[in-house]
Amino acid sequence: MKPGRQSVILDIISKQDIGTQNQLLEALAERGIKSTQATLSRDMKDMRLIKETGPDGKVRYAKPAEADDRSNTSRLHKILKESVLSLDVAQNLLIMKTLSGLASGACSAIDSMHFEGLVGTLAGDDTAFLAMKDNESAQLLLENLREQLS
Repeated sequence: MKPGRQSVILDIISKQDIGTQNQLLEALAERGIKSTQATLSRDMKDMRLIKETGPDGKVRYAKPAEADDRSNTSRLHKILKESVLSLDVAQNLLIMKTLSGLASGACSAIDSMHFEGLVGTLAGDDTAFLAMKDNESAQLLLENLREQLS
């Protein structure tokens, strides 16, 4: 239900100027979709909806531009490139050495990239552990990150 509801939300905000969650709840109800404000709020957060000012000067919900997504990805790659000194794998763990004080920032960048098989990250001052689901996932992430850093 969630993906279908989110798809309808995107369709609504692309065709109508919706400035409040109540307006969006009403538009969903008109399409036969019942939702609560809390569910709608979670959906909007998941979809990273933003408020923007339309050409008529009114505030409305919108999906962030793809250019912003590309720009974020570019920044994340730059953070990694500037901070990571070495990468190594030990079974399902990827060990990352960074410049002093930058392990947490590098982990945050990696977490934001949503790599397949990444269970979680743990950062110290200049060392981070990336826990993967299995050894194969760890090896694939190691290769992927080394390629991005070269």
